[in-house]
Amino acid sequence: MLEARGISSGYGSVDVLHELDLQLAQEEVVAVVGANGAGKSTLVRTLSGLLPLRGGSIEMDGTSIGSVSPHARARRGLIMVPEGRRLFAGLTVRENVDLGRSARGRRDDPDPIDVLGEIFPIVRERQDQRAGLLSGGEQQQVAFARALAGRPRYLLLDEPSLGLSPALTTQLFETIVKIREGLPIGILLVEQMVDRALALADRAYVVERGRVVLSGPAAEVAASSEVQRAYLGDMGAAERPAPAADPSAS
Repeated sequence: MLEARGISSGYGSVDVLHELDLQLAQEEVVAVVGANGAGKSTLVRTLSGLLPLRGGSIEMDGTSIGSVSPHARARRGLIMVPEGRRLFAGLTVRENVDLGRSARGRRDDPDPIDVLGEIFPIVRERQDQRAGLLSGGEQQQVAFARALAGRPRYLLLDEPSLGLSPALTTQLFETIVKIREGLPIGILLVEQMVDRALALADRAYVVERGRVVLSGPAAEVAASSEVQRAYLGDMGAAERPAPAADPSAS
């Protein structure tokens, strides 16, 4: 279990997260949704160790990791796929994926290209090509493969659909389904596409101004009036047919 209890963090003199609680078990997908600036990416950066805790605690499988470095957290199995993918553009696909294996200290593991090729065919097909020459969707697959090469226990996905076309976004969520079905890991999905994230997740948290304002089973969160109004209302309105004209008005 990855568990955050009452965590606070931020940038400079500004607190962004305020006493936030969150749990992620292995073999479940938990979505974190909310508006821009709600603190979602700050949460991921705090869990991964890129931002220091200002209050509260973070535990992984019963061990405190709140003061542990990002590198040490990765070696323990807490691995993040950052917003914007952050690949090394001048390195090949294979070299990028091998860096993920090195981050966990797993150089003696089986070749990750062979292991992950079924989930990410593009990684096998383009393994000798420079990562910077791939499309955005292909780069996202490489970023996933790099993270999974470290054999995470908990995988943090920070806005994975950012910058992708609708078709590639659909492909992205299909890939996340393959990961959850094929690997025994917990996935924290931080995502602005609220409808897609809630449809995929087991549980969900809604974050506003650095605080959890709603949590529970993802289906219940999606059906709540607050989420329907704040995040799904425009989509629902777009899908509803226009009302028929009133004959008496003519």
